[in-house]
Amino acid sequence: MWGVELEMNDDGGRGELGNPRLASITQSSSHLNGHAQNGHTAVSQIQHESQVQSPVPLANDAVPRGQWGGKYEFLLSCLGFCVGLGNVWRFPYLCYRNGGGVFLIPYFLMLFVTGVPLFLMELSLGQYGSAGPITVWKCCPLLKGIGIGMLCVAVLVSLYYNVIIAWTFYYLGSSFQSPLPWSCEAIANAAVCDKSNSSSGELLSPTEIFWNERVLGVVNSEGLHDPGPVRWPLALCLLAAWIIIFLCTLKGIHSSGKVVYVTATFPYVVLIVLIIRGASLEGSLQGIAFYLTPDWGRLSSAQVWNDAASQIFYSLGIGVGGLLSMASYNKFDNNVIRDTIIITIGNCCTSFFAGFAIFSILGHMAWRKGVPVENVADSGPGLAFVAYPEALALLPGSVFWSIIFFLMLFMLGIDTLFGNIEGITTAVLDEFPQLRGNTKHKSLFLGMLCFCFYLMGLLLITDGGIYWFTLIDSFSTSFGLIIITLFMCIGISFFYGVNQFCQDILDMICHCPPWCSKALLYFKACWVFFTPFLLSFILTYIFIEMYNTSLHYGSYVYPRWGKALGVCMASTCCLQIPIWGIIAISKETGSLKERFHKSIRPLNSWRVNNNSAGRAEARIDAERVEAPFTVTLTDMDFNAMTWEEGRDGVTNTQK
Repeated sequence: MWGVELEMNDDGGRGELGNPRLASITQSSSHLNGHAQNGHTAVSQIQHESQVQSPVPLANDAVPRGQWGGKYEFLLSCLGFCVGLGNVWRFPYLCYRNGGGVFLIPYFLMLFVTGVPLFLMELSLGQYGSAGPITVWKCCPLLKGIGIGMLCVAVLVSLYYNVIIAWTFYYLGSSFQSPLPWSCEAIANAAVCDKSNSSSGELLSPTEIFWNERVLGVVNSEGLHDPGPVRWPLALCLLAAWIIIFLCTLKGIHSSGKVVYVTATFPYVVLIVLIIRGASLEGSLQGIAFYLTPDWGRLSSAQVWNDAASQIFYSLGIGVGGLLSMASYNKFDNNVIRDTIIITIGNCCTSFFAGFAIFSILGHMAWRKGVPVENVADSGPGLAFVAYPEALALLPGSVFWSIIFFLMLFMLGIDTLFGNIEGITTAVLDEFPQLRGNTKHKSLFLGMLCFCFYLMGLLLITDGGIYWFTLIDSFSTSFGLIIITLFMCIGISFFYGVNQFCQDILDMICHCPPWCSKALLYFKACWVFFTPFLLSFILTYIFIEMYNTSLHYGSYVYPRWGKALGVCMASTCCLQIPIWGIIAISKETGSLKERFHKSIRPLNSWRVNNNSAGRAEARIDAERVEAPFTVTLTDMDFNAMTWEEGRDGVTNTQK
């Protein structure tokens, strides 16, 4: 008898055959014929249908996904995504707050134990699956919630990150005035500067007044419950920022891939110029000495290790889906290990490099004001929009340096937001591929997305918007992001299989150098043991710190309901994991254990969903059904055969 054994199961497209169309045809042929002599007809029908309507090739016949124009576009895009505003204000601040140069020890340790392994995991997952943060979890449907959670984090980050770009626009426009509106040379600030010089220094400086009154308007708000009216100058800046993002991402990686040649390289030019200029200033060595002087006793503090880990996540952009999305447009055989090492080391060296530019200027600022360096710098937006403008105002040719500096901040912010928006759009377009093939619908979707972000962002540019900004900034990348990355690491290592994942990486790198194979042994150890352990430690510390400390902006302490709202935002992101895990299990059949095992098995389309046509074709051919084959008969088939025999007997008798 001719035939292949077809298992009829509800695995959702899994199994060795994975072709429900073939199964239905086989079952139909057994019902209609019921005899072995009709096998040849069934063979030809099945072969014809498998070649014409096989679902696996259909996945590849959809609208093709784009690819980077070259490997340098991908490298610059990832480097621009990672090197952002956090490298300029957050790293230097954390460095001197946690013992100066000694902070580099936990920083680089966290880089190599958590940052680089997780970075490689995201890039490899996206490149191998050639899919966005949601669709890529065909490799383990149980963990689809990780992709949804990444999408939620990306939405929150994009919501407030473009507000920073709007502030930068405002300062950039104000920098074209001479003298600068926040400098003591401005007529409006003369009285303020005279009082500040004659008093004990408790009065606000012109830069603080400009920031709090002219830009934020926070003096008109009582707190989180009192947002007040929208500040329309900022609203126009925010609208311009979203229009630029829309235009740069309109054609996907084909447009943003070209923009990064400017946006990713220009900040380095500015940093080099600022370092050269800062080194020539009086008191600059005082700032650099403060930046590098180690305080060895700080290594015993858990706060130092937590800050090091948080900066790695904040700087590398791990867990928000941007890296995974950008890697999905790579060629299948791209050397992802090489790219990971180049981008991560380049990003962290940029942070260290930027510290010299920043602290040389802050040292000069401290010398001019006669105060210690630690008293002229602040964290977060205060460092970029209070301390830096004040330092720039002290430089000869302050207008030029201010324009250059805020243009650099604009480039840094745009690059990072490219990655966030790319992560969101790629996730949606992969789930609804028909949008990718229709330019009009895709443009409409992207326009509506940017417009919705703009409307939601208006809350953050009200008089009390800085309070909402700080709330989202504090909790959007807090414990929710750590939980998402922890489950991603555990899911790939233990559900999908760390050995299979390493083999996937080797399959992508056609000519894997010996050092790549050896590096994979190190990454395997991190994925299985070191990285989950450190993430669990960081997560525990975050919960303890969150419970024992209050959230505040300046002298304003957030109410309990405000902090609870932030916890709910972070929880919404990580709760997607159990919610979609339950949905995945409920779609399977069998006992709970069987459902669980089925939900962690990769779908067949996972193995062919890459950009390598040759490899995809080879995998497709391996799954096609070829004759000879057998037909697995069910009880219904035997009943049908009995009925056929009985009917034949009646017919013969009548004859």
